[in-house]
Amino acid sequence: GSYTSLETGNAPASLPRPSDNTSMDQSPVPPAPLKETSFSIGLQVLFPFLLAGFGTVAAGMVLDIVQHWTVFTEVTEVFILVPALLGLKGNLEMTLASRLSTAANIGQMDTAKDMWKMIMGNLALIQVQATVVGFLASIAAVIFGWIPEGNFKMGHAVLLCASSVATAFIASLLLGLIMIGVIIASRKVGINPDNVATPIAASLGDLITLALLAGISTGLYKELEFNDYANPMVCAFFVALTPIWVLIARRTPSTREVLYSGWEPVIIAMAISSVGGLILDKTVSNPNFAGMAVFTPVINGVGGNLVAVQASRISTYLHMNALPIAEPNPAPRKCPTPWSTFFGSGVNARSARVLFLLVAPGHLVFLYTINSMQGGHTTLTSVFIAFYLAAALLQVVILLYLADWMVNWMWHRGMDPDNFSIPYLTALGDLLGTGFLALCFHILWLIGDRDTDDKISDFASFA
Repeated sequence: GSYTSLETGNAPASLPRPSDNTSMDQSPVPPAPLKETSFSIGLQVLFPFLLAGFGTVAAGMVLDIVQHWTVFTEVTEVFILVPALLGLKGNLEMTLASRLSTAANIGQMDTAKDMWKMIMGNLALIQVQATVVGFLASIAAVIFGWIPEGNFKMGHAVLLCASSVATAFIASLLLGLIMIGVIIASRKVGINPDNVATPIAASLGDLITLALLAGISTGLYKELEFNDYANPMVCAFFVALTPIWVLIARRTPSTREVLYSGWEPVIIAMAISSVGGLILDKTVSNPNFAGMAVFTPVINGVGGNLVAVQASRISTYLHMNALPIAEPNPAPRKCPTPWSTFFGSGVNARSARVLFLLVAPGHLVFLYTINSMQGGHTTLTSVFIAFYLAAALLQVVILLYLADWMVNWMWHRGMDPDNFSIPYLTALGDLLGTGFLALCFHILWLIGDRDTDDKISDFASFA
């Protein structure tokens, strides 16, 4: 067709496409990851994918329990923070993983001195971003939560702000350290950090963030009764640390650039996730749909992980084949067809197929796990499973297609896809996941697959 994908390397469009993707003599770096077969991609992605999935399952169980805690029932806007803060790991930890993976792959972390500089700069950068995003997420939650109702409680607003900033800060610090460990370890062992780092960040990310959010917000909520200054103090403390991190992050060139230009994706992604949070808040606070809480982190997390792996891979692929960023004469038709995304001959289409095939088996395993651990208020009927899987597959297809389009588009625009694409994609994953899931529950409710009644009455007597 007229469509020449970036997979043809620097070959002009008139030449026949090289039949295999390893025949790129003109690339300066020997493209190691390109020799991957479907099987090796699947094998490398499978273990971290399942690990991450069980992380999200654990997060789902946590959310399922904490949704009935006082702070979640009294200040329901905390639900709006959930996807925004869980999405934060997509925006910060995963972009960190993607950046450091790329740096490790193109040899910028080989000497100890370089490595420490990269690490310190990146950690400091993440703390700045976490503080700002936590702050903005709480403002978004306040706005989204109180515009419909119109009653504004200052105490609650400050509570949201303090919980959000503290959670974002602590979670990012812990996860950043874990990520760096994982990347250095996978570098030493000789596996591609792209396939491993992002899902591990994700698996621990959801769990750590949710547990911290529940714990911190409950603690601060209890403090509200005794003294007025605990919450503002927490806010002020974390905000006051920000200039220190800014100074550290400015010392490394690669992080300095992100410090000045990397805000747009993270902030827009947070706004997109908060809309997902609004859907979650409105759905979960309806007792008929309380069962949705346990599945939300799972469907969001799995979609986000798969698309992050794909985006990270396409990005590394473009970097390693050293196509000039922003070519003077770009390919005539830049929008990939769904056909080329999933059925092309290139290594990226192959990984898209592999990732898509992981969705259904993965979700079945996770659903079974949730069911066997007595989580959720929804008995797994075949109708429910069918709808749930349809939602998950639809979400992942849309995300993988968007990833193919977005990473290549950003590359043509001269933006580094590592910093820009993953936040948008994981945030869209949150929005689509929460939206489709809420739709599922509503449709099932209309069909009359209502197995929540008896569970709810048991629950009311138990609560």
